Amino acid sequence: MFEKILIANRGEIACRVIKTARRMGIKTVAVYSDADRNALHVKMADEAVHIGPPPANQSYIVIDRIMDAIRQTGAQAVHPGYGFLSENPKFAEALEAEGVAFIGPPKRAIEAMGDKITSKKIAQEAGVSTVPGHMGLIENADEAIRISGEIGYPVMLKASAGGGGKGMRIAWSEDEVAEGFQASKNEAASSFGDDRMFIEKFVTQPRHIEIQVLCDQHGNGVYLGERECSIQRRNQKVVEEAPSPFLDPETRRAMGEQSLALAHAVGYASAGTVEFIVDGDRNFYFLEMNTRLQVEHPVTELITGVDLVEHMIRVAAGETLAMAQEDVTLTGWAMESRLYAEDPYRGFLPSIGRLSRYRPPAETEGYLPGTAGGAVGDVVVRNDTGVYEGGEISMFYDPMIAKLCTWGPDRAAAIAAMRDALDGFEVEGIGHNLPFLSAVMDHPKFVAGNMTTAFIAEEYPDGFEGVDLPEDHLRRIAAACAAMHRVAEIRRTRVSGRMDNHERKVGSDWVVTLGGARFETVIAADPDGSDVTIEGETLRVTGAWTPGDALARMEVAGAPVVMKVGKISGGFRIRTRGADLRVHVRTPRQAELAALMPEKVPADTSKLLLCPMPGLIVRVDVAEGDEVQEGQALAVVEAMKMENILRAERRGTVSKVNAAAGDSLAVDDVILEFE
Repeated sequence: MFEKILIANRGEIACRVIKTARRMGIKTVAVYSDADRNALHVKMADEAVHIGPPPANQSYIVIDRIMDAIRQTGAQAVHPGYGFLSENPKFAEALEAEGVAFIGPPKRAIEAMGDKITSKKIAQEAGVSTVPGHMGLIENADEAIRISGEIGYPVMLKASAGGGGKGMRIAWSEDEVAEGFQASKNEAASSFGDDRMFIEKFVTQPRHIEIQVLCDQHGNGVYLGERECSIQRRNQKVVEEAPSPFLDPETRRAMGEQSLALAHAVGYASAGTVEFIVDGDRNFYFLEMNTRLQVEHPVTELITGVDLVEHMIRVAAGETLAMAQEDVTLTGWAMESRLYAEDPYRGFLPSIGRLSRYRPPAETEGYLPGTAGGAVGDVVVRNDTGVYEGGEISMFYDPMIAKLCTWGPDRAAAIAAMRDALDGFEVEGIGHNLPFLSAVMDHPKFVAGNMTTAFIAEEYPDGFEGVDLPEDHLRRIAAACAAMHRVAEIRRTRVSGRMDNHERKVGSDWVVTLGGARFETVIAADPDGSDVTIEGETLRVTGAWTPGDALARMEVAGAPVVMKVGKISGGFRIRTRGADLRVHVRTPRQAELAALMPEKVPADTSKLLLCPMPGLIVRVDVAEGDEVQEGQALAVVEAMKMENILRAERRGTVSKVNAAAGDSLAVDDVILEFE
């Protein structure tokens, strides 16, 4: 077994690999760029080597810099994580030449499966069903338009070396092919150093379901069930679960056997994932094979009890796989929510900055990767992360903050555990998608397991604007806030330095307004809690909350209510279950007067094009005096390695251009002004 391994990656996946290596008694080496000098993976590793400036193409994907780090530290093997060099055959070749083990598949398998065009041809030869498409390389936009017309719209433009949603576009017309082809090529070139493109039929209403395989160097292999990854945004997964609520045992077995056949066809040896799209009749079609550890691997670990990182290391060391297919059992249900530094209220655009507060929910005591969920409790909470409170989210890398996972004996229990864990996850200082993740967990289609990859586009066509909670939930929040406000009021009456004979009494009648609702409450308190009466219904409120606490874990009428709490004038800012509420708790007279106050009208920005995220202007497509049409591309902003096209919302004339290519802009900086 290896004594020292180097992790050629950063962030949460580097931390994840270090945890297993540490448990196995293997020393670890981290690599870091200037931007990651104080990163968590650097602090966790036994050694760390600086490899260059922040841009990945000057550090993390420069093979020579990684090789220098290996030589400096004497590492015997390298785990590539995901992204960066994980599916680069030249990196595997360089390691082999150096006599260093690659904790991943053979170079031949990476080449065969890493190129999506070649992989489809091999899949067809191995008897795996594939999606109709053009398997050859496409030179320019004109050729892309011709091929798209032959296949039939809609089509998917894809980078041959792509992954993680980079270099991918859905096109529904010739204009969208012409526009998206070059943008996809640019993204592919900047992310992977390979701008080759291909096109395939886009299957409408699909589910994205993938099979985890694990093979050794001696011809043995198993499949470890499936993962449902249909909740996606911009072709990048957001919520995953295992198993899928859609598959039956027969389909699962057929997909698993085809996945293993494909792996054996290319001499695969390591952990790998075969991705499929599945239609409503459970017909499945090969999408691609990822020759690396997947981001969402924890849900498989939770239901199988298999530590995939450990087995990758053991396979790379030449060990025989310690299990056969009949040894694989799927126990319970697991969920994963990807916490991104993306603002759902701004179309999920990237957000950067310092994490002024980062308090994830407590992980289940005794849980280790590779432990089946049911072995350590009725529910399990796991949080894979690479950040810490006070750290920064950089503009140079993917915006993932953490992967929050829960396990339960069934799907309903796993979802319930995820709801509570998300409500208790405290993140401040940047925009993030916690509200959206909470909304998904409560969405009827998701709860029913009736979702496709079009879920976000169909259910949030105008973007995410928060959640309107049902009245019974608002009532429980109102009761909790009334009781909390009373506690705060009592504390304020006890402030030192009061004037003599001026003691203030705290009343029992309060009016709570939130989310457009108004509740008249009467509070009767005792040492153990409060009875809050609303419209004749009495709700028992208990819990531990002290004024100033940012998190309240309450129980109202026997149901748990977990809320993130902020102070505002006359009440609280409450965030729970995807809702962001301003809750005012007032005396009846204060409420009467507040109802007469005018509401502040937001500023009119309808004649401005504002930068929706911190980023770099790639180009501005219009000039002063130009007339623009609705939907016309106005400018392109690059952030987090993604190019974002900003379009006109209506017809108009450009009166002023305030930015140019190369400018670095902050959120809400003005790019264009209109007459």
